[in-house]
Order: sequence, then C-alpha cells, then structure tokens
Amino acid sequence: MIHPDTRGQARLFFQLGKKMGQAARAMALGGLCLMASPTVLAQGAGWPNKPIRIIVGFPAGGGPDVIARSLVPGLSEALGQPIVIENKAGLTGMLAADFVARSVPDGHVFLMTSGSSMSISVHTLERLPLDPQKDLVPMAAVARISLFLVGNVRQPFKTFAEMQSYARQNPGKLAYGSPGNGSAPHVATEMLKGQTGLTAVHVPYRGAAPALQDLLGGSVDFLFDPGIAFEHVRAGKLNLLAVGSSKRSPLFPNVPTLQELGVEGFDAGTTHGLYGPAGTPKPVIDRINAEVNRLLQTAPVASGIRAQGAEPTQMTPAEFAAQIRRDSERYGAIVKARGIKE
Repeated sequence: MIHPDTRGQARLFFQLGKKMGQAARAMALGGLCLMASPTVLAQGAGWPNKPIRIIVGFPAGGGPDVIARSLVPGLSEALGQPIVIENKAGLTGMLAADFVARSVPDGHVFLMTSGSSMSISVHTLERLPLDPQKDLVPMAAVARISLFLVGNVRQPFKTFAEMQSYARQNPGKLAYGSPGNGSAPHVATEMLKGQTGLTAVHVPYRGAAPALQDLLGGSVDFLFDPGIAFEHVRAGKLNLLAVGSSKRSPLFPNVPTLQELGVEGFDAGTTHGLYGPAGTPKPVIDRINAEVNRLLQTAPVASGIRAQGAEPTQMTPAEFAAQIRRDSERYGAIVKARGIKE
C-alpha cells in the first residue's frame, strides 16, 4: 500500500515531467525552425554549403555573361564552393531577375544583370514580373558600361560637330540603329536628340550585332555601340565620333566625351552588377561585396572588363543601390519625355 503523501509526490513528479517534456519539445521545435532559417544558415560557419548559382539575364557571350564568368574562378576559390553560371535570357533580363527574386534567400542563388535592365527596362516594359527595388537586393557593382557613338565612314561627317551640321542641312536623311526598342543605345540616342535637336530615324534590330552589321553595310548612318565595334574602329571601317559617358575611355583617350563637345551632363552609362533575392542575410551581402571588390582590383578581371570598353566599379552595397536609383530616375524621365516603349 502506497502512502497518500507518496502518491501526491508521484503525481507532482509526473506533472513536472510532462511540463518539462512539453518545454523540451518546444525547444527542439524552435531549434529546428532556427536551423531551417535561411538567415541562420547563411550566417553560420556552414555558408556556403553547396554550389552557388549565378543566374545571368542575357545570352552567353553578352556583356553580363562575360563579366560574370571573369569573376567565377576567384569567387569560387574564395568561397570554397563551385559556382555555376546559368543563362536565363528574356524580357530584357527580367525573367532571370524574377527567377532570383523567387529563390530562397540563403546565399546560394544570385543574379548578374545589366544596369539597363534595372534602370531602363523598369520604365519601358508595359508589365514587370517583379518589383526590383523590393524583390532584389543590390550586392556588388561590377562594371560601369560606356556607349560609343560610331558613324559610317562613307558619310561625309568625321566628327560629331560635322554630323550635327549634316543633319541640319539634310533633315530626315539620317538613320540610326539600335539593339531594339527600349535598349540602352536607343534611349541614349533619344536623349541625344532631345538635348541637341538632332533629327534621325530609328531603325531597331534584334540585338547589337545585326545593328552593327547594317552600320558597316551602310543601311544606317550611326549608332551608340555598347562595346562590340572596337575592331572596326581600329581598322578604319567606322568613325568613333564621341564617348557617351561622363569620362573618356582609356581605350580611346583622344576621343572626347559628348559632354566635352557641348552636350551638357550627357551620360549614357549604366552599371552591371550582382543582386540577391530580398532577405539575403547582410553577412552574405557584405562577404560577396568584399570579394567582388577585391577581384576587380586583380589584373585578369580588370583588363577583361576594360577590353569591353567598361570600367571596373567598386562600391559598397549602399553606394550601388544609390547609383541604380539615380540612373533609374534620370532614365525614367527620358523614357517618359520621349515616349519610349519596348
């Protein structure tokens, strides 16, 4: 026979044990949730714990793709994981941007895209699959892209001033090419027309390469080149009339900028860079930013970027975000004023 006091003590111990069991289960469940959190996983010593994917919003061989691949060897070595490039072209880079925005923000999926996608296409596309400012986080600027105003050598003008004079004397005769409606070269030319009164008919193409071929063939008279016409300029097949950025290009130091030629404040530059899905942990952003900035100072990466007529661009994540906002605001105003649509 069990004494009443003993039975009471037994019930007390049972109830305490039951409560302790519930607490233990709650702690274990909380621990599992904590372990499953992308933020905790990424902040822990285990990040990165699997191959990293960089989604490029443009085809292989394009500027963003070439720049992304130049970073991969050094970035992979620094992070201790393989890095895989995946090209998801379409909708001027927005398909890839949407894919990354929907990815788990655990530091294993990033976006490499053009500055024009983030600062121009957001205004020219009728519908966007995402809101880049809310759904993506800028991590690291990589390259500031310049545009180069080139003309057909068979035309009587050899300088920008001569082209302006020819256009005034021959209204409606000039035609310019671009990679397509809403592309950076298209917007840049419309910006130039708006600031100078230059008259020229737009001929859109499906990409920069066919536009360049028609310029060489004489079907169009001039265009803004994103960096694929250099060999033809050096061979004397095209005239380089001006640089469409705020600074002269180291590749052609004797060629003036449009600003130097009297087009006040003209800058058609955009910034390629790396983004992550919103919610990417700050330690991941800071680490990627530091590694990319380090790589941009190395000769192989820097020379590869400059070979495309661009400049390696080191920024903090905050500076990169601010640059994209500034570019988006000014291009948005131009798109609206000129009625540009894709």
